[in-house]
Amino acid sequence: MGTFLPAPACGQGWKMDGTVTLYDPENLFERINGEAELYFPYGFEILASARYVSVRDPATGFDADIYAMGSLLDAFGMYASYRKKEDAEVKIGAEGTISESQLFFYQGRFLVRLQATGARLPGQEAFLACGRAIARNLAPDVGRPKVLEIFAIPQLVPKSERYIATSLLGYDFFRRGIMADALLGGEQVQLFLVMEDSPEAAQTAFTRYRDYLKAADKVLQVTESGGRVSLQGGDPLYGRVLVEQAGRYLVGAVRFTEPATARRLVEQVHKRVGAQ
Repeated sequence: MGTFLPAPACGQGWKMDGTVTLYDPENLFERINGEAELYFPYGFEILASARYVSVRDPATGFDADIYAMGSLLDAFGMYASYRKKEDAEVKIGAEGTISESQLFFYQGRFLVRLQATGARLPGQEAFLACGRAIARNLAPDVGRPKVLEIFAIPQLVPKSERYIATSLLGYDFFRRGIMADALLGGEQVQLFLVMEDSPEAAQTAFTRYRDYLKAADKVLQVTESGGRVSLQGGDPLYGRVLVEQAGRYLVGAVRFTEPATARRLVEQVHKRVGAQ
């Protein structure tokens, strides 16, 4: 991990100040106190961190952090939790964004974060040069997680996909999954995909959700046609909900007003599940 951070410099005019420091799950809080717990569900293993300063002005610098996560999907999950829609995209790694104060990207199972420190901002060119140097040191880019292709529908709100590694929607019976926003007919809907290891496990999650809604005295409509089981009704936290099983996945929508809109979107995602 220490060799991934370029030494003695990270881009022309930016030298490493000191040496690389490594952090593991036991002492990660020393580097990011208050945020460390966010990384653990995503399989965090080790962090390599170093500071780079301007050769001309040592008071201007930035920190470079490389996080080794559990998988490509885990790295994307942490990246998506920091990504801001207003930040500009950069073509580094699988996906990246940049602002005046920081750069984020992920490549394989690694999340890279460059953060300005000091009295003056280093400038985006410094971030880009260092980010590209780090990317060259990492394993070759394998692109985005393939499961994200399920949400590649025309109505997708760009940069809205996010991977939740535990308790999707806050429910323990939805172990993990992906959420994304879609816009259709002027209405924004939250789509979700619960990821299970088998169709049987997905059916169990569906049943537990149905029983939970029943216990909450919500009106439900459960239908089964052509081997497809669907549930439509109300959720105590998210309002109207539509969810159906698609093999080892559950595909659903919440926070909508028009059931026809939600069904159309869920149908598109369901079809893409079958294409995987």
